[in-house]
Amino acid sequence: MARQPVVAGRAEELLGSAVVATAPVAGGDVSTAVKLRLSSGRTAFLKTLTSAPPGFFEREAAGLAWLAETSADGGVTTPEVLAVDHDCLILAWVEPARPSAEAASAFGRALARTHAAGADAFGATEEGYIGRLPLLNRTLPSWPEFYAERRIAPYLKVLRDKDLISLEDAATIDSAVSRGPSIVPDEPPARLHGDLWNGNVLWAGEDRTVVIDPATYGGHREVDLAMLALFGLPQLPQAMAAYDELTPLADGWEDRLAFHQLFPLLVHACLFGGQYAARAARLAQRYL
Repeated sequence: MARQPVVAGRAEELLGSAVVATAPVAGGDVSTAVKLRLSSGRTAFLKTLTSAPPGFFEREAAGLAWLAETSADGGVTTPEVLAVDHDCLILAWVEPARPSAEAASAFGRALARTHAAGADAFGATEEGYIGRLPLLNRTLPSWPEFYAERRIAPYLKVLRDKDLISLEDAATIDSAVSRGPSIVPDEPPARLHGDLWNGNVLWAGEDRTVVIDPATYGGHREVDLAMLALFGLPQLPQAMAAYDELTPLADGWEDRLAFHQLFPLLVHACLFGGQYAARAARLAQRYL
């Protein structure tokens, strides 16, 4: 590890501890990520974005804290937040390990407990971000209404405005989502991670996992499960089985995964291109 003076200096301002070495970390598509070695011997992880929108890192830190409230009762584990400011977030380093069936089962149970901790409403008191896109969180009284108006409509509008989705595909998705009340069973709002693709689940050795990069709000718990399935969490069957054993899912949950995958696919279409929009429309056809 060498030492990047600018990054090291910013970390030292926030931590009050000398940074003796830094190294780039691959994998992020929004922020610049850096591994820090501190004079204390501790290792940390810094994310920085010089043009971060208002509250970008503060919202992420708050989301980590909200999830961490459940860890004492067996919920998910999050990295310790060491410092946060408008342009960066510094976390305790998580040393990566190989996925295992045991860790996946433990993760499934932990996620079930976090979801069961609940939320006050469908939504959140503050707007957020998913990737670099705004995430509208203003509460609504029912999950189907929230999903349609806060999770689908905003991204369909972006795609239409950028001509990244056909009128036919947009209409298909709209029509499927309008049937939400007859598709999704009523459940109280769960405490969601909100962006739970496999890259945001860190395998930390033995039976430990750590979740990062949340986009938290109160929502239907099948949303997190749908995203895990969409992006292929390692050892997914073990995680799902352990989840379902601890807090049984409503009948037909596997058939509803695609319904809740419409949201992350539209987000990906906005970020990476319209092929994801066409994929979302194909999934939506199942519900017409």
